[in-house]
Amino acid sequence: MALADHLRELRNRVVKSVLAIVLITIVALIYHKQIETFLLKPLPQCNTPEEQLHYHGKCAQVSNIGLTSGFTWMLQVALTAGVVGAVPVWLWQVWAFVAPGLHKHEKKYTVIFMAFGAPLFLAGVAVAFLVLPTTIEVLVSFTPDKTTPILPPNDYFDIATRMVLVFGLAFEFPLLLVMMNMIGMVTGKRLLGWWRGMIMAITVFAAFATPSADPLSMLALAAPIWALYFFAVGIALMNDRRRRRNNPDAELDDEEASQVDLSVQPVAGAETVEASATPAAGVAPVPSARREQMDDIT
Repeated sequence: MALADHLRELRNRVVKSVLAIVLITIVALIYHKQIETFLLKPLPQCNTPEEQLHYHGKCAQVSNIGLTSGFTWMLQVALTAGVVGAVPVWLWQVWAFVAPGLHKHEKKYTVIFMAFGAPLFLAGVAVAFLVLPTTIEVLVSFTPDKTTPILPPNDYFDIATRMVLVFGLAFEFPLLLVMMNMIGMVTGKRLLGWWRGMIMAITVFAAFATPSADPLSMLALAAPIWALYFFAVGIALMNDRRRRRNNPDAELDDEEASQVDLSVQPVAGAETVEASATPAAGVAPVPSARREQMDDIT
Protein backbone atom coordinates (compact mmCIF):
# COMPACT_ATOMS: atom_id res chain seq x y z
CA MET A 1 0.00 0.00 0.00
CA ALA A 2 1.06 3.57 -0.63
CA LEU A 3 1.52 6.02 2.24
CA ALA A 4 -1.75 7.77 1.43
CA ASP A 5 -3.60 4.44 1.59
CA HIS A 6 -2.05 3.68 4.99
CA LEU A 7 -3.12 7.09 6.30
CA ARG A 8 -6.62 6.59 4.92
CA GLU A 9 -6.81 3.18 6.60
CA LEU A 10 -5.58 4.70 9.89
CA ARG A 11 -8.20 7.44 9.66
CA ASN A 12 -10.99 4.90 9.17
CA ARG A 13 -9.83 2.86 12.16
CA VAL A 14 -9.58 5.94 14.39
CA VAL A 15 -13.04 7.15 13.33
CA LYS A 16 -14.62 3.79 14.16
CA SER A 17 -12.92 3.74 17.56
CA VAL A 18 -14.01 7.29 18.37
CA LEU A 19 -17.60 6.55 17.31
CA ALA A 20 -17.71 3.53 19.63
CA ILE A 21 -16.35 5.60 22.53
CA VAL A 22 -18.83 8.42 21.86
CA LEU A 23 -21.75 5.98 21.65
CA ILE A 24 -20.94 4.32 24.99
CA THR A 25 -20.25 7.73 26.55
CA ILE A 26 -23.76 8.88 25.56
CA VAL A 27 -25.24 5.75 27.18
CA ALA A 28 -23.14 6.43 30.29
CA LEU A 29 -24.46 10.00 30.42
CA ILE A 30 -28.00 8.64 30.52
CA TYR A 31 -27.19 6.34 33.43
CA HIS A 32 -24.59 8.57 35.10
CA LYS A 33 -26.46 8.60 38.41
CA GLN A 34 -26.24 4.84 38.73
CA ILE A 35 -22.55 4.86 37.74
CA GLU A 36 -21.76 7.61 40.26
CA THR A 37 -23.54 5.71 43.02
CA PHE A 38 -21.49 2.62 42.22
CA LEU A 39 -18.22 4.58 42.20
CA LEU A 40 -18.97 6.38 45.49
CA LYS A 41 -20.05 3.20 47.28
CA PRO A 42 -16.56 2.40 48.71
CA LEU A 43 -16.45 5.74 50.55
CA PRO A 44 -17.01 5.45 54.33
CA GLN A 45 -20.22 7.43 54.72
CA CYS A 46 -21.99 7.43 58.09
CA ASN A 47 -25.59 7.11 56.94
CA THR A 48 -26.58 4.88 59.87
CA PRO A 49 -25.49 4.71 63.53
CA GLU A 50 -23.89 1.33 62.86
CA GLU A 51 -21.71 2.80 60.13
CA GLN A 52 -20.74 5.74 62.34
CA LEU A 53 -19.69 3.33 65.08
CA HIS A 54 -17.78 1.16 62.62
CA TYR A 55 -15.80 4.07 61.19
CA HIS A 56 -15.34 5.68 64.64
CA GLY A 57 -17.04 8.83 63.43
CA LYS A 58 -14.42 9.48 60.72
CA CYS A 59 -16.65 9.43 57.70
CA ALA A 60 -16.15 11.05 54.31
CA GLN A 61 -18.43 13.83 53.17
CA VAL A 62 -18.56 14.13 49.39
CA SER A 63 -18.96 17.73 48.31
CA ASN A 64 -18.82 19.46 44.95
CA ILE A 65 -16.83 22.66 45.34
CA GLY A 66 -17.63 25.12 42.60
CA LEU A 67 -20.55 25.77 40.27
CA THR A 68 -19.35 23.61 37.38
CA SER A 69 -17.70 20.83 39.38
CA GLY A 70 -20.82 18.63 39.24
CA PHE A 71 -21.01 18.93 35.46
CA THR A 72 -17.28 18.24 35.11
CA TRP A 73 -17.59 15.19 37.35
CA MET A 74 -20.46 13.85 35.25
CA LEU A 75 -18.50 14.27 32.00
CA GLN A 76 -15.39 12.69 33.51
CA VAL A 77 -17.31 9.65 34.70
CA ALA A 78 -19.15 9.23 31.39
CA LEU A 79 -16.03 9.60 29.25
CA THR A 80 -14.08 7.13 31.38
CA ALA A 81 -16.93 4.65 31.12
CA GLY A 82 -16.96 5.17 27.34
CA VAL A 83 -13.25 4.47 26.97
CA VAL A 84 -13.40 1.39 29.21
CA GLY A 85 -16.61 0.08 27.65
CA ALA A 86 -15.28 0.45 24.11
CA VAL A 87 -12.08 -1.50 24.83
CA PRO A 88 -13.07 -4.47 22.59
CA VAL A 89 -13.82 -2.14 19.67
CA TRP A 90 -10.71 0.02 19.67
CA LEU A 91 -8.44 -2.92 20.51
CA TRP A 92 -9.83 -4.73 17.47
CA GLN A 93 -9.26 -1.65 15.31
CA VAL A 94 -5.64 -1.48 16.45
CA TRP A 95 -5.21 -5.16 15.66
CA ALA A 96 -6.87 -4.84 12.25
CA PHE A 97 -4.54 -1.96 11.32
CA VAL A 98 -1.35 -3.73 12.44
CA ALA A 99 -2.14 -7.33 11.42
CA PRO A 100 -1.51 -7.04 7.63
CA GLY A 101 2.14 -6.14 8.31
CA LEU A 102 2.84 -9.10 10.62
CA HIS A 103 4.20 -12.55 9.88
CA LYS A 104 2.19 -15.65 10.68
CA HIS A 105 3.98 -16.42 13.96
CA GLU A 106 3.80 -12.75 14.98
CA LYS A 107 0.03 -12.76 14.45
CA LYS A 108 -0.22 -15.84 16.65
CA TYR A 109 1.63 -14.14 19.48
CA THR A 110 -0.42 -10.95 19.27
CA VAL A 111 -3.68 -12.91 19.25
CA ILE A 112 -2.55 -14.75 22.40
CA PHE A 113 -1.60 -11.46 24.04
CA MET A 114 -4.97 -9.87 23.24
CA ALA A 115 -6.94 -12.98 24.25
CA PHE A 116 -5.33 -13.20 27.70
CA GLY A 117 -4.46 -9.53 28.19
CA ALA A 118 -8.04 -8.27 28.51
CA PRO A 119 -9.14 -10.88 31.13
CA LEU A 120 -6.00 -10.27 33.19
CA PHE A 121 -6.55 -6.51 33.09
CA LEU A 122 -10.19 -6.93 34.15
CA ALA A 123 -9.06 -9.25 36.97
CA GLY A 124 -6.74 -6.50 38.18
CA VAL A 125 -9.60 -4.00 38.02
CA ALA A 126 -11.80 -6.33 40.09
CA VAL A 127 -9.09 -6.69 42.75
CA ALA A 128 -8.66 -2.90 42.80
CA PHE A 129 -12.36 -2.40 43.52
CA LEU A 130 -12.21 -5.00 46.28
CA VAL A 131 -9.28 -3.23 47.93
CA LEU A 132 -10.56 0.31 47.31
CA PRO A 133 -12.89 0.52 50.37
CA THR A 134 -10.07 -0.50 52.73
CA THR A 135 -7.71 1.97 51.06
CA ILE A 136 -10.15 4.87 51.39
CA GLU A 137 -10.94 3.93 54.98
CA VAL A 138 -7.25 3.94 55.90
CA LEU A 139 -6.69 7.30 54.19
CA VAL A 140 -9.71 8.84 55.91
CA SER A 141 -8.53 7.51 59.30
CA PHE A 142 -5.60 9.95 59.17
CA THR A 143 -8.05 12.83 59.48
CA PRO A 144 -7.50 14.77 62.74
CA ASP A 145 -10.09 14.36 65.47
CA LYS A 146 -13.10 16.69 65.56
CA THR A 147 -12.76 17.35 61.82
CA THR A 148 -14.76 16.06 58.88
CA PRO A 149 -12.95 15.03 55.66
CA ILE A 150 -14.61 16.78 52.73
CA LEU A 151 -13.81 14.89 49.54
CA PRO A 152 -14.36 16.44 46.11
CA PRO A 153 -15.53 13.70 43.71
CA ASN A 154 -12.70 14.49 41.30
CA ASP A 155 -10.09 13.88 43.99
CA TYR A 156 -11.62 10.53 44.90
CA PHE A 157 -12.02 9.59 41.24
CA ASP A 158 -8.33 10.28 40.57
CA ILE A 159 -7.33 7.87 43.37
CA ALA A 160 -9.74 5.20 42.15
CA THR A 161 -8.54 5.57 38.54
CA ARG A 162 -4.91 5.32 39.63
CA MET A 163 -5.58 2.13 41.55
CA VAL A 164 -7.53 0.59 38.66
CA LEU A 165 -4.75 1.34 36.17
CA VAL A 166 -1.96 0.18 38.49
CA PHE A 167 -3.69 -3.08 39.40
CA GLY A 168 -4.76 -3.77 35.81
CA LEU A 169 -1.32 -3.15 34.32
CA ALA A 170 0.42 -5.07 37.11
CA PHE A 171 -1.62 -8.15 36.23
CA GLU A 172 -0.19 -7.97 32.68
CA PHE A 173 3.38 -8.54 33.94
CA PRO A 174 3.20 -12.38 33.99
CA LEU A 175 1.81 -12.36 30.46
CA LEU A 176 4.78 -10.27 29.37
CA LEU A 177 7.14 -12.88 30.84
CA VAL A 178 5.38 -15.66 28.92
CA MET A 179 5.60 -13.72 25.67
CA MET A 180 9.33 -13.11 26.25
CA ASN A 181 9.78 -16.85 26.70
CA MET A 182 7.83 -17.67 23.55
CA ILE A 183 10.00 -15.46 21.38
CA GLY A 184 13.17 -16.90 22.93
CA MET A 185 14.35 -13.90 24.98
CA VAL A 186 14.45 -15.76 28.30
CA THR A 187 14.12 -19.39 29.38
CA GLY A 188 11.85 -20.79 32.05
CA LYS A 189 14.85 -22.00 34.04
CA ARG A 190 16.25 -18.48 34.17
CA LEU A 191 12.86 -17.06 35.19
CA LEU A 192 12.69 -19.58 38.01
CA GLY A 193 16.17 -18.56 39.14
CA TRP A 194 14.95 -14.98 39.56
CA TRP A 195 12.19 -15.89 42.04
CA ARG A 196 13.78 -14.24 45.11
CA GLY A 197 14.43 -10.98 43.32
CA MET A 198 10.99 -11.08 41.67
CA ILE A 199 9.19 -11.50 44.99
CA MET A 200 11.14 -8.63 46.49
CA ALA A 201 10.60 -6.39 43.44
CA ILE A 202 6.86 -7.14 43.32
CA THR A 203 6.53 -6.41 47.04
CA VAL A 204 8.35 -3.08 46.74
CA PHE A 205 6.27 -2.15 43.69
CA ALA A 206 3.03 -2.95 45.54
CA ALA A 207 4.14 -0.86 48.52
CA PHE A 208 4.73 2.19 46.33
CA ALA A 209 1.79 1.63 43.96
CA THR A 210 -0.98 1.47 46.56
CA PRO A 211 -2.04 4.91 47.85
CA SER A 212 -2.57 3.74 51.42
CA ALA A 213 0.09 2.54 53.82
CA ASP A 214 -1.78 -0.46 55.19
CA PRO A 215 -0.31 -3.93 54.56
CA LEU A 216 -3.66 -5.35 53.45
CA SER A 217 -3.79 -3.24 50.28
CA MET A 218 -0.15 -4.01 49.55
CA LEU A 219 -0.66 -7.76 49.93
CA ALA A 220 -3.87 -7.62 47.89
CA LEU A 221 -1.77 -6.39 44.96
CA ALA A 222 1.42 -8.37 45.61
CA ALA A 223 -0.05 -11.82 46.38
CA PRO A 224 -1.93 -12.28 43.04
CA ILE A 225 1.13 -11.14 41.09
CA TRP A 226 3.29 -13.63 43.02
CA ALA A 227 0.89 -16.41 42.05
CA LEU A 228 0.71 -15.25 38.43
CA TYR A 229 4.51 -15.04 38.27
CA PHE A 230 4.96 -18.69 39.30
CA PHE A 231 2.14 -19.67 36.94
CA ALA A 232 3.99 -17.89 34.12
CA VAL A 233 7.22 -19.71 35.08
CA GLY A 234 5.37 -23.03 34.86
CA ILE A 235 4.09 -22.20 31.38
CA ALA A 236 7.61 -21.14 30.32
CA LEU A 237 9.11 -24.42 31.59
CA MET A 238 6.52 -26.46 29.68
CA ASN A 239 7.17 -24.40 26.56
CA ASP A 240 10.93 -25.01 26.90
CA ARG A 241 10.33 -28.75 27.24
CA ARG A 242 8.22 -28.74 24.07
CA ARG A 243 10.90 -26.72 22.29
CA ARG A 244 13.64 -29.21 23.33
CA ARG A 245 11.65 -32.10 21.93
CA ASN A 246 11.41 -30.41 18.53
CA ASN A 247 14.97 -29.04 18.54
CA PRO A 248 17.60 -30.25 21.07
CA ASP A 249 19.73 -27.16 20.34
CA ALA A 250 16.90 -24.66 20.83
CA GLU A 251 18.20 -23.26 24.14
CA LEU A 252 21.82 -22.86 23.10
CA ASP A 253 23.32 -19.37 23.02
CA ASP A 254 24.57 -17.91 19.76
CA GLU A 255 28.19 -18.47 20.85
CA GLU A 256 27.62 -21.95 22.30
CA ALA A 257 28.48 -25.00 20.20
CA SER A 258 25.90 -27.71 19.74
CA GLN A 259 26.53 -31.36 20.62
CA VAL A 260 28.21 -33.21 17.74
CA ASP A 261 26.99 -36.72 16.96
CA LEU A 262 30.15 -38.86 16.56
CA SER A 263 28.43 -42.24 16.40
CA VAL A 264 29.37 -44.47 13.45
CA GLN A 265 26.63 -44.92 10.89
CA PRO A 266 26.60 -47.72 8.30
CA VAL A 267 27.47 -46.63 4.77
CA ALA A 268 25.41 -47.92 1.88
CA GLY A 269 27.03 -49.67 -1.05
CA ALA A 270 28.40 -47.85 -4.08
CA GLU A 271 25.85 -46.72 -6.61
CA THR A 272 26.39 -47.56 -10.28
CA VAL A 273 26.25 -44.49 -12.55
CA GLU A 274 25.81 -44.79 -16.29
CA ALA A 275 28.02 -42.70 -18.57
CA SER A 276 26.33 -39.45 -19.61
CA ALA A 277 27.75 -39.52 -23.16
CA THR A 278 29.85 -41.68 -25.48
CA PRO A 279 33.64 -41.14 -25.33
CA ALA A 280 35.10 -38.66 -27.80
CA ALA A 281 37.17 -39.82 -30.75
CA GLY A 282 40.78 -40.65 -29.91
CA VAL A 283 40.05 -41.44 -26.26
CA ALA A 284 40.81 -44.93 -25.07
CA PRO A 285 37.60 -46.83 -24.62
CA VAL A 286 36.48 -47.78 -21.16
CA PRO A 287 36.84 -51.47 -20.48
CA SER A 288 33.55 -53.23 -20.52
CA ALA A 289 34.24 -54.79 -17.14
CA ARG A 290 34.61 -51.39 -15.50
CA ARG A 291 31.67 -49.26 -14.35
CA GLU A 292 31.73 -45.57 -13.44
CA GLN A 293 30.99 -45.42 -9.72
CA MET A 294 30.77 -42.76 -7.05
CA ASP A 295 34.26 -43.42 -5.69
CA ASP A 296 35.72 -42.82 -9.18
CA ILE A 297 34.41 -39.26 -9.07
CA THR A 298 36.20 -38.50 -5.79
